[in-house]
Amino acid sequence: MPYLLIVTLLWAFSFSLIGEYLAGQVDSDFAVLARVLVAALVFLPFTVWRGLPVRLLAGFWLAGALQFGITYLCLYRSFTVLTVPEVLLFTVLTPIYVTLLDDALARRFNPWALFAAVVAVGGGAIIRFKPLEGDYLLGFLLLQVANATFAAGQVLCRQLLARYPVEQPLHRYFGHFFLGALVLALPSFLLFGNPAKLPHTAVQWGVLLWMGLFATALGMFWWVKGSTRVNAGTLAVLNELHVPAGLLVNLLIWNRDADLPRLAAGGAVILASLWLCRLGRRRWSAPSPA
Repeated sequence: MPYLLIVTLLWAFSFSLIGEYLAGQVDSDFAVLARVLVAALVFLPFTVWRGLPVRLLAGFWLAGALQFGITYLCLYRSFTVLTVPEVLLFTVLTPIYVTLLDDALARRFNPWALFAAVVAVGGGAIIRFKPLEGDYLLGFLLLQVANATFAAGQVLCRQLLARYPVEQPLHRYFGHFFLGALVLALPSFLLFGNPAKLPHTAVQWGVLLWMGLFATALGMFWWVKGSTRVNAGTLAVLNELHVPAGLLVNLLIWNRDADLPRLAAGGAVILASLWLCRLGRRRWSAPSPA
């Protein structure tokens, strides 16, 4: 769990950095491409190209395409038909997708993990909920695709590492994850990017470098590594923990208005879902009476 908590903190800062220095100023397709390129360059010197199971490598390429390809293409385009509060509200369903997909791939169903994920979603909704406005059906569908593909990517990595244990450490083949992301990120920028909105200040380039190195390269590496050390329910709940963490960072650093009672209440519900997940894990794994 320490890996996941560290990444949660990294991503909490990322939300504020994107909102302050990139959103509306730097082309979104270029921002995604820059993050992926930096991350790929970090891992390429260590990357092993032979001697690993083909399905393991193909799975990592697919996971990268899902999490940094389809997810971000849908996420950024949802802003054209949704308000920011609506986007924030519709992203709270990710934990449920994580739980259901992990159970489906493992051919099992753990009701405690699903219950904990639903409780975590409730906590996220308490923090983020705003009344819906206007025509939001298309945006809702785009974000559900984004939520599902982001969940599928992390669940796929978790399952691949469990099914194909290898002697090589994770950092020797994690570069394949970002190469898979480039398969979609590069064509997306070439087709839809706006060259007139490239970064034009040192601060913007610095934020992109920070995002690529820490939030993307180290963040995804630690997130995948940490996901193999917790059960699916805990992983699902931790997908929601970035909500109060991100709001708290934004409040403390940029002094944005925040509903502190709602933040506290939602955070408490999310923490309670972690306890429910641990309780359910003990009961689920306990031997049945003879």
